[in-house]
Amino acid sequence: MNPQANSSSRIRDVIKNGALTSIAVAAVAVSLPLAAHHSFSAEFDATKEIKATGSLTKLDWQNPHGWLHITVSEICERTGTRGPNNPNAAEEEWKCRSPAGDEKGADWAFEIGSPNGLMRQGWTRNSLKAGDVVTVQGSRARDGSTNSNARSVTTADGKRLFAGSSQDSTP
Repeated sequence: MNPQANSSSRIRDVIKNGALTSIAVAAVAVSLPLAAHHSFSAEFDATKEIKATGSLTKLDWQNPHGWLHITVSEICERTGTRGPNNPNAAEEEWKCRSPAGDEKGADWAFEIGSPNGLMRQGWTRNSLKAGDVVTVQGSRARDGSTNSNARSVTTADGKRLFAGSSQDSTP
């Protein structure tokens, strides 16, 4: 038996196994962000608008969506708002209240766009800082939790930022 032939056969096997392993790892890595992504209507209800004011505790600058974490001091809600699917709906007045029960002191999380999308809208990692008072307008989560999808963010000095919402309509 030729030792040189046996050695080259083992090298080919190692290269082949390495290539197959690399392809498998790449396939899994590419599919992870897809599994994490969702449609707007699967998680949020466009007919349940929310406007929340509070102090920013954290800005998660991550893919596929960033998140604003806020300690909310005032929550305003309304339903039956006008939109592409309901153009003749009457605009209800905002009903505002202080957070109560499980909501009081809770970390309210508002989904915003991806970092790349936000940067195209003029955002930077430093657009908002912990402690900033902001008003976020968007749509409530279908499960009634303290999660929402943000359409716009207004700072205390009145600057309005588009939040890169995954909802069809823009502010």
